[in-house]
Amino acid sequence: MARYIARANIDHYLNILNADVLLGAEHRAAMTKRLIAEEDRLSHDLEQLQFAEDRAAKGRERLKQVQRLRNKADPMHRANAEPLAANVEAIQNLLDSFCDRLRTMANSRL
Repeated sequence: MARYIARANIDHYLNILNADVLLGAEHRAAMTKRLIAEEDRLSHDLEQLQFAEDRAAKGRERLKQVQRLRNKADPMHRANAEPLAANVEAIQNLLDSFCDRLRTMANSRL
């Protein structure tokens, strides 16, 4: 049950971080901290590697999409797109870091 709750929380925090571009810095930091805490709850469980890989793959696709949109934006709107792209990239770094921790743990058990 704890795994299910942690996974649901991770998805919830990712949705908040990805959906709300105007999220204040303090609230974004709190959501990021909660996301990391939930990832840490799962990080000892190698069975969660596929879950982490799936979230990271979806994140990479979202990052590519946002970067394409930013690059196509006219100069007037591009400045507004930069914070969104930076936010999505920061989230992706967290997801990749989570996967790396799980992979490292898996390799150390071999």
